[in-house]
Amino acid sequence: MTESPLHSVSVAGVAFDEDGRVLLIRRQDNGQWQAPGGVLELAETPQQGVVREVFEETGVLVEVERLTGVYKNLVKGVVALVFRCHPISGQPTSSDEAAEVAWVPLNAGTDRMNPAFAVRVFDASREAGPPVPCRIHDGVHLL
Repeated sequence: MTESPLHSVSVAGVAFDEDGRVLLIRRQDNGQWQAPGGVLELAETPQQGVVREVFEETGVLVEVERLTGVYKNLVKGVVALVFRCHPISGQPTSSDEAAEVAWVPLNAGTDRMNPAFAVRVFDASREAGPPVPCRIHDGVHLL
């Protein structure tokens, strides 16, 4: 009998302010810029998880607008659900997981990110469009 593959589910929140800037973090562990997010806990909904993760990492409380994409890292077995959000309150503050937190103009933000994470912000930046994309990557590059 073969074992079932193990997967982890993560969530990320791509929040935009009234000026169209995106809320990004520079991670403590690897120095990379990304939208805030993390592992979904067993007893929470994806929407609850993204609100929790964004707040824990940035100090900004957000409200979820909609799911904007599903992404799978084929190397690590991580499935990420990414949501577009808007801020409700709070000021960007660094945390144990985020060395820097900032509201960044969209193009400047995606220029700082590897392609597998920049596409998440790009997908969330669309006001409307085709159905939610499901993209695969190797942790850095889209496949």
